[in-house]
Amino acid sequence: MKSTLDIALIQPDLVWENPKENCTSFSKKITSISSKIDLIVLPEMFNTGFTMNAAEVAETMDGDTVQWLKIMAKEKDCAITGSIIIKENDNYYNRLIFMLPNGKYYTYDKHQLFTLAKEQEVFTAGANEVIVEYKGWKIKLQVCYDLRFPVWARNTSEYDVLLYVASWPKPRINAWDTLLKARAIENMCYCIGVNRVGLDGKGYEYNGHSAIYDVLGNSVLEENPIEKETILYATLDKSHIVEIREKLPFLDDRDKFVFK
Repeated sequence: MKSTLDIALIQPDLVWENPKENCTSFSKKITSISSKIDLIVLPEMFNTGFTMNAAEVAETMDGDTVQWLKIMAKEKDCAITGSIIIKENDNYYNRLIFMLPNGKYYTYDKHQLFTLAKEQEVFTAGANEVIVEYKGWKIKLQVCYDLRFPVWARNTSEYDVLLYVASWPKPRINAWDTLLKARAIENMCYCIGVNRVGLDGKGYEYNGHSAIYDVLGNSVLEENPIEKETILYATLDKSHIVEIREKLPFLDDRDKFVFK
């Protein structure tokens, strides 16, 4: 168990629908991290960009990108997480993979599919809440559009960190900024959001704004927002969560319900 968690957020530009080039680029970025890190976070569909061409670029859990995640997590001796397109039982999933250094992993399939892009016509929605227990921290996994639905994120499991990977476009970036902060405050947790930059193959523009907010909605990052390709670093402190929740026991007054 660790009282602190050292995080690196990689905010990249991506090569459209090119897993090999994207993984090569991420390898260089990850290798450049010289400090000891517990967790590296990559964005949504980090190896392809946010595409509906699932049949062209989907992989399996035995595919190249998952194998790459295993190699990099082992080499850096830290967890690495990000989402990719997975084909399983003739269904496609926007799957967030949380890879541990020992090669074991957690998976979370995006629950709220982005109907504006007709994601629901291509992908199958996940139905399960997933909370990772890592180094004494409980981390709830979410993907992009999930951010707009607070019930799905509600802290009924006493988690410490709410983590979003995303491809959130520039025209709606104010919603991203606002909702990340809101999720941190209402769930009395750290909230991490990692987004990309640049243009995708459809011409949509992304401007980053990757962020971490604490229990009170304050930015943990020294610079915020950042709109360029970069790596951002932060340290989360478990005592901050404990002290604020004891001083302000707002979670005790939450509605009683369970996910079904």
